[in-house]
Amino acid sequence: MKKFKFLVIALIAFSVNGFSQTPTDYLSKEFHAERRDILRSKMPANSVTVVFANPIRNRANDVDFIFHQDPNFYYLTGYREPNAVLVLFSENQTNEKGDSYNEILYVQKRDKRAEQWNGKRLGAEGATAELGFKTAMNAEEFLKSNINFKAFDKVFIEKFNDDYRNLGNAADIFDLVKGFKMNAGYDPSLYLSGVKEFVYNNIANAPIESSANLIQKIARIEADYEEIKQDKLIKEYKSATTDDLKKEIKQKITLALKPKTNIDITFLSANLATMREVKTAEELKLLTKAVRISAVGQIEVMKAMKPHMSETELQGIHEFVYKKYGAEYEGYPSIVGAGNNGCILHYIENNQTKVGNDMVLMDLGAEYRGFTADVTRTIPASGKFTKAQKEIYDLVYEAQEAGIALYTIGTSMREPNLAAIKIINEGLFKLGIIKSADEEHPYFPHGTSHHIGLDVHDPGNYENFEENMVVTMEPGIYIPDGSDCDKKYWGIGIRIEDDILVTKNGPVNLSGEAPRTTIEIEKMMAKKSVLEDFVLPNLDK
Repeated sequence: MKKFKFLVIALIAFSVNGFSQTPTDYLSKEFHAERRDILRSKMPANSVTVVFANPIRNRANDVDFIFHQDPNFYYLTGYREPNAVLVLFSENQTNEKGDSYNEILYVQKRDKRAEQWNGKRLGAEGATAELGFKTAMNAEEFLKSNINFKAFDKVFIEKFNDDYRNLGNAADIFDLVKGFKMNAGYDPSLYLSGVKEFVYNNIANAPIESSANLIQKIARIEADYEEIKQDKLIKEYKSATTDDLKKEIKQKITLALKPKTNIDITFLSANLATMREVKTAEELKLLTKAVRISAVGQIEVMKAMKPHMSETELQGIHEFVYKKYGAEYEGYPSIVGAGNNGCILHYIENNQTKVGNDMVLMDLGAEYRGFTADVTRTIPASGKFTKAQKEIYDLVYEAQEAGIALYTIGTSMREPNLAAIKIINEGLFKLGIIKSADEEHPYFPHGTSHHIGLDVHDPGNYENFEENMVVTMEPGIYIPDGSDCDKKYWGIGIRIEDDILVTKNGPVNLSGEAPRTTIEIEKMMAKKSVLEDFVLPNLDK
């Protein structure tokens, strides 16, 4: 009997310890509830918002990618499983029992067999207890519900993905979306594509006197989008020879932008972008941790870097640091490019077997409790900058410093980019890489600033800096082999990227722990790495 009692106590202790050792520092249920309340306050009378979880995406055959929740869905719910729907009502509703509610979370139901294979599910009861929803139901109930979406003045949704798979589950995301479309009378032909809507909005809102500049902008878009090139209204606008004709076409385009249904696919993304671009204290705590983890990854690679190492090995050191700190994922595919590979902006092959004595561009970010960092350092594999490498690096650093100084409340978010362009153009001219500071060139082909948060490219309005925004500053210079300049600069690709918090007292560099100047980098690279004694057996002998 004593032995049995001891076994029971041991099992209970193990169970308690097991649960206590899972992460507890996610966003609180109060945070998500407040987000829903804020969104609801923006909704007009007699309206409803419907948000779907992300689908499960297939990797190959019967193996799926690790599930990652749709950031907007997570932002509003805290629910991290697939096959779910959130419904928010502008006013209280009443069910057949007379109970009042203004939101419902539909989740995948508990299933012992499925949970044995794929892990524990929260279920409707768990969604109530752990996420704070007063009304939570199994997803099957969404398909049976008597919600008449056609009776609302407005139904707010996001644009649907086109990669939903029918998994054979009667309430998977494929069936939930299909059921909604049938109930709400969704007709995709009534909506413009994203790029067409963008161009139409530009035409509708642009003053007549700026039409020449706008037509040049449209021409650049047409180079990548055939649908813009062939669009009848856009063709008419471009060929209009008088202001009166342009005004007439602008009116047609404005009319085309007006919805012909009660389903609105712009309200939700626009309002969530406004909400998400300014972080709360709770968000900043998690985002700052993700950034600091990423900065430590850069530091450890600086100490470990050797010319004989591969890009893959260097990537692995970064990602080991992330896991060591408890980060679940990388926020985006890691970029580790040596030499000419660093001139490819989104180089993710990371398969060069030796980095040699080249510069190595490392653009990586840890994802911690849903929040992702975005930190880039470019360092010499040899531990020392050559004269040519230092000239380019110092120019990028100067541009970044000038940009960061402009991360102040009320400043236009375009200003840091303009400052960086000016410095880089003047510097490239002085180095003889371009023939004029006003010359168009391919060596700095991207902007400098984007929000980070639940997405590495978090949504936002990109107008003026506000307090508690976190925005990257990432100028770069990329001179691939064969460029029209002195060969000593060939194969040098340099980007320096930091995550900047906008405060009342000026910009705060959250990733500043990772060295940025050439002197600091060389000093860090001279330090001993804890990995120097970590030697694995040679499997090729």
